[in-house]
Amino acid sequence: MTSEEPPAGDDTAGDDTAGGEEAAIAEALHGLMAAAVRRMNRDISLTSAAVLGTVERTGPRRITDLAAIEGVAQPSMTTLVSNLERAGLVERRRDAEDQRVVLVALTPAGAGYLRARRRAGADAFARLIGKLPPAEAQALIAATSALVHLRDLEGERPPAGSPSVQAAAGERPPGGNPPAHPVTEQEQQDA
Repeated sequence: MTSEEPPAGDDTAGDDTAGGEEAAIAEALHGLMAAAVRRMNRDISLTSAAVLGTVERTGPRRITDLAAIEGVAQPSMTTLVSNLERAGLVERRRDAEDQRVVLVALTPAGAGYLRARRRAGADAFARLIGKLPPAEAQALIAATSALVHLRDLEGERPPAGSPSVQAAAGERPPGGNPPAHPVTEQEQQDA
């Protein structure tokens, strides 16, 4: 046995190869994502686009929730939301359950903006895919379900400040009361 060979019974013999392949895939995906972000229309900031996406996915939210989710200070989020509101992409509305609470909601124009932005990004990728040799394009087609699964796995992680995270911490969700009992993991998943 040489010093480069794993000891007998070592289960990590193939890990370097698998880890190397995973790292190569991760680097390629990250590079592709970074290139896509650099080529995006810069009519609004990435944080503004992220806020629109969050409100679309989770429904109307408090500014404090949006600030926590996006990792910015509340005064900065207030300014950002005011700019989005002036652009007609979001609106502020009262919470039906607690009229003291103001929620940020997506407008039809905001939903249309997100659709157009996503379509432009998808079209840019389609043009790039069209430049690939047929075998590489077929490899991407074969990988589509895995890529969709990766996207969905990322989406399963609840953002900080989400009702399920707040409930787990015993915090009061927007417009709601604190849980009467500790929230179980299953209840968090069902939320």
